[in-house]
Amino acid sequence: MSPLQNEMSPVRPICEVAQLGLMPYQQAWDLQNELVAARSRDEIPDQLLLLEHPHIYTLGTSGDVANLLMPPDERDRLGIRVLHVDRGGDITYHGPGQLVGYPIIKLPRSPENNLRADFIGYVRKLEKVIINTLADFGITGKPIAGLTGVWVETPTGSEKICAMGVKINVKAVTKHGFALNVNTDMRYFEGIIPCGIDDKGVTSMAQLRGEPVNMDAVMARLIVHFGAVFGLGMIYRD
Repeated sequence: MSPLQNEMSPVRPICEVAQLGLMPYQQAWDLQNELVAARSRDEIPDQLLLLEHPHIYTLGTSGDVANLLMPPDERDRLGIRVLHVDRGGDITYHGPGQLVGYPIIKLPRSPENNLRADFIGYVRKLEKVIINTLADFGITGKPIAGLTGVWVETPTGSEKICAMGVKINVKAVTKHGFALNVNTDMRYFEGIIPCGIDDKGVTSMAQLRGEPVNMDAVMARLIVHFGAVFGLGMIYRD
């Protein structure tokens, strides 16, 4: 494992980063479950998985199939799977050109919170990581009160650029995470009501900048900001 030169202090707790390329959703989900079990037993340090998925629609624990608009024959033609998963949230799309991040980290638990992890605080930190990353590319992201994820203002109103859906187990270990639209083909979002929100749109970094964005550069800056926000020393996993 080699340290990332990303302004992190070597005395910070370690988080291993795995850049996995294009990985089928089920394979990534199985890997998450293995790593969550190992992290819960303190057998491994914190992890951050960064990858892309083939085309798929996933519904979280509050997912409503009424928000899946594309008929089955069209999904078959386009090769889009549909999967119910154990994250929070409604329906979303994953596909090539979208940077998906799965943090497998153990959160602190406080006596004031009956030794429970701070779920809302964790999501706010994930949003901050994305907002700081977008800023490095000249994009102003923001949270919206009462909603999850990161949004940008466009001439047509607020549009989501990063969706989030997480799960935290009884050991305070996180699973699932965020999906940042970098060079995503946004036409696939037309087959759903993203996150069940029908009065706001979705966008990507490429759409906002008017040109493709270097995915490796986005990952590099995101890793820096993830370490800074969560107070972790980031290293590559071999």
